[in-house]
Amino acid sequence: MDELREKLERYIANARPAFAGIEAISDGGVKVKDTAECYFSDALHFMEEGELVNAFAALEYAEGWLDSGIVLGVVKAPGKNPGDY
Repeated sequence: MDELREKLERYIANARPAFAGIEAISDGGVKVKDTAECYFSDALHFMEEGELVNAFAALEYAEGWLDSGIVLGVVKAPGKNPGDY
């Protein structure tokens, strides 16, 4: 379980800058931004509660919403570029 926690902590640390700097660049981007931030917050909550599998699931949903928003051009975030996908 320690290995899983360490991996989750690394993933969250790597994702944190992007989620701290998400910016909606269109009306549709507001919903994408809010949803991605909510899932990221859920991931942090689950990690604190020791629910590591749920934390990973929430983090993956958060990343998916963020990446989709970037590809669609409705949000932007530090370190994330549409051409990277």
